[in-house]
Amino acid sequence: MAGTLSFNVSSCVSSSSNMLFKSKFNVVPMRVLRGMPSRSRFSRIYALSSNDIKVGINLEVDGAPWRVLEFLHVKPGKGAAFVRTKMKNYITGNTVEKTFRAGSTISEANVMKESKQFTYKDGSQFVFMDLASFEEIRLNESDVGGKTKWLKEGMDCNVLFWNGKVIDFELPITVKLTVVDVDPGLKGDTQSGGSKPATLDTGAVVNVPLFVNVGEKILVDTRTGQYMSRA
Repeated sequence: MAGTLSFNVSSCVSSSSNMLFKSKFNVVPMRVLRGMPSRSRFSRIYALSSNDIKVGINLEVDGAPWRVLEFLHVKPGKGAAFVRTKMKNYITGNTVEKTFRAGSTISEANVMKESKQFTYKDGSQFVFMDLASFEEIRLNESDVGGKTKWLKEGMDCNVLFWNGKVIDFELPITVKLTVVDVDPGLKGDTQSGGSKPATLDTGAVVNVPLFVNVGEKILVDTRTGQYMSRA
């Protein structure tokens, strides 16, 4: 990682963050069943030590939720130990580096995950539904970003909430997709290390082994966009 960058998170989360919460995601309640647990409108703050930092943990810094992408515990020959991190702001999408003094107290952001099914696309909006309450959540194309190339109708995803607001969503780690366009395969060539580009039914293009043909279903890792195996 590069040298440490000093910053003030509050500058990333300006007064416009309220506007982002209101406009970024559209939640449409369709029907609420009695007895269903209600989602808390406020996050609970848990105190952590900087020594507890790890990849994937959610921290609350200057009133905003951040996800730790990388971390490194540093013990210099002179001076106090510290933890260097690379974090992504859920609200703005900004990625920055920040250091924490070893043993210092930090707050964990209470980011909640709820399973929702991607049901259909309505114009430029992607509609996710809670299959228990039938509540709909609509995400704009700009919010979905590059994840759209892995989305298929009927796919279950995790929608992330913080302070009662939608801040992100997670794809399944592995998805099964169909090859719709690829050069003809080489019969019997299952050992060669060569590869070729293949277009999938979602529009994504991935490199696949030479023996893969049109119509075959394959497994893809959505984190890396790489071919895993035949389905």
